[in-house]
Amino acid sequence: MNPMPVAPTSSTPERVSKLLAAKGLCSRREAAAFIKRGWVLLDGRPVTETGAKAFPGQDIRLAKPAEREQEHTVTIILNKPPGFSVGAPEAGYPDANTLIRPPNQMRLPGEPGLTGAHIRGLAPAGRLDLSTRGLMVYTQDGRVARRLLGHGPEAETKPIEKESLIRVEGGLSRGAFNRLRAGVAMDGRLVKPMVLEWVNADQIRLVINETGHRQVWRLFEAVRAHVTGVKRVRIGGVKLGGLPSGKWRFLRHGEHF
Repeated sequence: MNPMPVAPTSSTPERVSKLLAAKGLCSRREAAAFIKRGWVLLDGRPVTETGAKAFPGQDIRLAKPAEREQEHTVTIILNKPPGFSVGAPEAGYPDANTLIRPPNQMRLPGEPGLTGAHIRGLAPAGRLDLSTRGLMVYTQDGRVARRLLGHGPEAETKPIEKESLIRVEGGLSRGAFNRLRAGVAMDGRLVKPMVLEWVNADQIRLVINETGHRQVWRLFEAVRAHVTGVKRVRIGGVKLGGLPSGKWRFLRHGEHF
């Protein structure tokens, strides 16, 4: 017996795919695919059209087959070297996804090797510019992608920390250091580091929970510091660790962003 429809709380219906993504249940792309297969339920009944709309207050959820399929998606951690593009193609530079090949995999005993099924639907969750190296994430899981891109219900309440090591030529003046600590106006908002500390004479550890293209480089450019290298070493609870440059591995059981 199907449950009674929930009374709408809004007079404006929205696409079911958008509402699913807003709930953090999947990406819009995944939602469209699940709807085509009858794996999205609206008030207990399968949604049959990809353009279907619903009110935000209605009961929208994934059917069990969709949840089982999500359990088999993979997320990959890559140590991107400088000179490789991510997402948007850069003329004359190789795409970092070309490194996700069997010879470059670092795996523990018992871990699976790369298959064609792992490559299908694999997409970068964010970006790293050409000059930046370090931790880059590729995933088939729309929930992971939305979380790392700062979308969904946890974006404001639980933003993800990103930790980088920055090399600064000629050091950094006390005034510039204090300006960074106090926060720098960028794109109409104040970007304030969560952690800013010296690692050694020419390297700084920076932790922020902001997203944006070349965000780290632009922060230091704002205080006229000459950055010679940026290496991202952590996203949330996932660390780059000893993964060599140009190598990749699967996100492992127990690791969470």
